[in-house]
Amino acid sequence: MSTELYLPQPGEIDFRSVEERPLQAGEVRLRTLYSGISAGTELSLYRGTNPYTRKQWDSRSRLFLPAANPSQTYPLGGFGYEEVGEVVEVGPGVDAPREGDIVYGIWGHRSTAVLPAERAASRILPDGLDPVLGIFSHIGPVALNGIHDAGILIGETAAVFGLGVPGQIAAQLARRSGARVIGVDLFDERLELAHRLGAIDTALNPQQGSPAEAIKALTGGLGADVVIEVTGNAAALNEAIRAAAFNSRVVSLGFFQGEARGLYLGEEFHHNRVQLICSQISASPAHISHRWNRERLVQTVMRLQAEGELNLRPLITHVIPFRQAAEAYRLLAEGRGDVLQVVLDFSEAEK
Repeated sequence: MSTELYLPQPGEIDFRSVEERPLQAGEVRLRTLYSGISAGTELSLYRGTNPYTRKQWDSRSRLFLPAANPSQTYPLGGFGYEEVGEVVEVGPGVDAPREGDIVYGIWGHRSTAVLPAERAASRILPDGLDPVLGIFSHIGPVALNGIHDAGILIGETAAVFGLGVPGQIAAQLARRSGARVIGVDLFDERLELAHRLGAIDTALNPQQGSPAEAIKALTGGLGADVVIEVTGNAAALNEAIRAAAFNSRVVSLGFFQGEARGLYLGEEFHHNRVQLICSQISASPAHISHRWNRERLVQTVMRLQAEGELNLRPLITHVIPFRQAAEAYRLLAEGRGDVLQVVLDFSEAEK
């Protein structure tokens, strides 16, 4: 039997047993080692604010429609997309991966999983990389995709609003793309971490004044060449737009919930001709989509970690036993500055 985490209802965590089936040809079984919890999509499911739990997503028209039966209903299982596991069994006809290989991917918060061997073989952890870092194989590409959407040029000024996990990764990538990076966050702990990791040049806390006005002053009145907004907060997005230079762009990485109060599109957005770009992992920017698919994004982030170009281990602030997942979600939901990436440890999942 495999043990799976599920949500009986918003704000409640429980576990259930799932029958394990025999492997078929071309399949492998994994024992989960670690699973990361996202502070965006997953927390919206935990809080009950995710649009899929309130409306019906019509994949043909690509519209959310009012419906008596939303796309996702509680009890809700099968979620989670930052997993790492060890191959413990291979099916007939499988040459790779082998038993003992460490594989990263997406299979949800559960103690074991069955994957196609071909997919698992393409997701073997690079030699020498700490297995727990495999949990960044999804959120890392989200941030990298945002950098591609930003189209940063060497010597530009990039401002990153929100230094949670995706914002921290985006800041590191922006710096490595040749930008001068300004970090904006309400929590000094996150600003200090980004500065210590060499991800930002300047730190701004909105509690000490308008970041947009400070960014204009730091750039001689020009503003940031590109702003990456990762908070998912409408008021922060409005300030990000205010911080952008004339005829420049704001890349929205945040997952907004509910209506966008505090967003004034008739002000700087309109008068400064700011381009607002949604960056979402389902596709790369159109002009590079023929070269950059999801798999290349994933492989690039894992390679950059292995080569030491991305330093993501300090972003993992809490490693909590799988059976204490309720505590992990409560911790993230509190929105504390000292809580970034929370990881579930499956070493005692079946005890």
